[in-house]
Amino acid sequence: MKKALSLLAACIPLALAAIPAAHADTAAIVNLVNKEGVGADIGRITMVETPHGVVFTPDLEQLPPGLHGFHVHENPSCAATEKDGEVTPAGAAGGHLDPKGTGRHGTPWGDGHLGDLPPLYVTEDGQATHPVLAPRLKLADLKGRSIMVHAGGDNYSDEPSKLGGGGSRIACGIVKEF
Repeated sequence: MKKALSLLAACIPLALAAIPAAHADTAAIVNLVNKEGVGADIGRITMVETPHGVVFTPDLEQLPPGLHGFHVHENPSCAATEKDGEVTPAGAAGGHLDPKGTGRHGTPWGDGHLGDLPPLYVTEDGQATHPVLAPRLKLADLKGRSIMVHAGGDNYSDEPSKLGGGGSRIACGIVKEF
């Protein structure tokens, strides 16, 4: 499994390099998040619209190795929120972007939440630099939104755990035009 993931991660940048890019003027500065709020700056994700969708190019560090759930969230905030005595890191970001009201988690190329992205791959040394392609998104969809990295992977289903089983929110960035 690890070998297959490494091969997949190596092939994605080659495939995305063949996509003609527009200008890279949209980005998110990403910070670690926890129950106390927003923490250290860990890098940046740039977003470029192409004829094939939006390419998210991370330049992140200090993340746990492996695959992580990666999503566009509804609101432009990474603040922690409290509900019924329970604190949610970056809870102010709201849920996954779902403008059509599908109410279900799905694949980046499917018919679930529009904010469902391919997983973020983090190397053994905590670096995330492999681009991901979101074929259904346009840059206009990202205005006034946030980008979220979850602790665990994403199975693109609400079973056995809701929202792909990615778990807690560990890093967040607000999408801005530069």
